[in-house]
Amino acid sequence: MRKVTLKTGELKYTVFETAMGWVGILGSAGGLLGTTLPQRSAEEACQLLGESVKLAALSPGLFEGLAERFKAYFAGKRVTFPDRLDLGGATSFQRAVWEKTRLISYGETRSYSWVARSIGKERAARGVGQALARNPLPIVVPCHRVVTSDGGLGGFSGGLEMKRYLLWLEASAGKV
Repeated sequence: MRKVTLKTGELKYTVFETAMGWVGILGSAGGLLGTTLPQRSAEEACQLLGESVKLAALSPGLFEGLAERFKAYFAGKRVTFPDRLDLGGATSFQRAVWEKTRLISYGETRSYSWVARSIGKERAARGVGQALARNPLPIVVPCHRVVTSDGGLGGFSGGLEMKRYLLWLEASAGKV
């Protein structure tokens, strides 16, 4: 999570429980700054939002719609996350990677090489992986949908078991 230097109260956050665990959201007037993958406790989710959360005001109502979509997502429902993002602390390369990754449809995967080609950086597959490893908005920027060219999982900041589970969850959505 990037360090944000703002005054107390300019940031807002919430932490809530989903079917998979506790998720945290951090935002600014510019949009979403950070989300967490499910954690065992509210405290862990809050910690993963980073030091900036100490300056943030608890604002569950502000994020109510997003929290409901996260709950539905982790309950196995097909959900989209068209929310505005605050990517001001990202490099232009990271922004390009994250914006392209957001376009990968629910239940689909693309390769690191595909993302690199799509942003006009054909030889930057490794750089794409590094940018995705720094993704502060997992699920909203669905980096778990990016795999290796041969179909392998590659890496994932939440661990390979979590990546495997998220891909399974999306593949299973709507199936009886």
